[in-house]
Amino acid sequence: MASVPVHVVTGFLGAGKTTLLNRLLAAGGFANTAVIINEFGDVGIDHLLVEAVEGGEPMIELSDGCLCCTVRSDLVDTLFQINERIEAGAALDRVVIETTGLADPAPVLQAVMATPGLNERFHVASLVTVVCAATGLASLEDHEEARSQVALADRIVLTKTDLEPASDALIARLAAINPLVEPVDAAGDGFVLALDDSSLAQARPAAGEPHGHHHHHHDVNRHDASIEAFTLTHDAQITAATVEMFADLLRSSMPRELLRMKGVVWTTEKPDRPLVIHGVQSVFHPPVRLDSWKGREPETRLVVIARNGNRAHIEGLFAAFTGQIAPDRPDRQALTDNPLAIPGM
Repeated sequence: MASVPVHVVTGFLGAGKTTLLNRLLAAGGFANTAVIINEFGDVGIDHLLVEAVEGGEPMIELSDGCLCCTVRSDLVDTLFQINERIEAGAALDRVVIETTGLADPAPVLQAVMATPGLNERFHVASLVTVVCAATGLASLEDHEEARSQVALADRIVLTKTDLEPASDALIARLAAINPLVEPVDAAGDGFVLALDDSSLAQARPAAGEPHGHHHHHHDVNRHDASIEAFTLTHDAQITAATVEMFADLLRSSMPRELLRMKGVVWTTEKPDRPLVIHGVQSVFHPPVRLDSWKGREPETRLVVIARNGNRAHIEGLFAAFTGQIAPDRPDRQALTDNPLAIPGM
C-alpha cells in the first residue's frame, strides 16, 4: 500500500495561507492533490477563494468548528472517504489541509498519525507555517497559537514582504522559537519549497549547522523562554527496543511538554535501513523503515521540540538510553526496571 503524503498549512489569522495555497496549486505538478479547507463559523468563504486545479481533486470544506477540536472527527471521516476513492482507483499524489488561523496544529497531525487505517495510507510530510511580515511579530507576542504554529513547523514561509520587509526583530523571534527551520520568502521562488513530498523524517540540520555527533547544542540564548527545539544525535547503532523505550518514557512522563519528536534511528536489527519515528505530544506514528540512507552517513538523529525547560532532562534520558555513562545519571536499566525512576513519581 503506497503511503500518501499529507501537508498541513497553518498560520495565524491574516497570514496569507489561502494566497500561498493558490500560488502552490498554480505552480504546476499538483493536479492529483486533494485540498481540505477548514472553515470557522456558519458561513465559510475560504474554500471559495482557493482556485481549483484543472483536472484535480475537488476542494473539501469542513465548517462545523475549529479543526483542532470538533472538526477532528470530520477530518478523519473525510480522509477515510479519500482512502476509499484511492482504493477504487483514483490517482492521488498528496493531501493538503489548510487550518484556521486559530488552530493548534498538533491535534491535526495526531489525527493522521494515530488513527488506525489512516496511518497506514497517509503520513505527515510537512507542517508549513505561514507568517505575515507585517503582523507576524505582534501575533507571536500576543497569541500562544501563533507560537505553537511556528514551534511545530517543518517549514516557515514569510508572506507580504512586498508590502513590508520582514524586520530583524521578527526573524530573531522566529529563530528563538524554532531555530531549526530557516524561513523562506514567499515573494521569491522560495514558496515552492513549502510543499515537498520527500520525507522530512531525515531530521536535516538547520542551514549552517555543522553535522556533529552525540548532542549538538544551539546557543541557549536563541531559544524562546517556553519552547526549545534541539537535536539528539548518536553515532553508534542502537536497538529498536531502546528508542521505543526512550519514546515511551518521554510520552508517559511529559505528555504535554513534549510537543514533537521526529527523526531516524540507526538500529542494530537493520543497520542499512533507517527507522523513522514521528510523534506529536503523546501520539506516535507507527515506526517505518526507509529503503536506504541515500548516501548519508548512518547515525541516529532526532529533532525534539519541547517546552517548559525540559531540554536538559530529555538530553539526559537520551544519554542514559544510549549508554553514555555519567556519575549523576541513572543508566538505562535503572530507568526501565525501576518505575520510581520516572521523574515526578
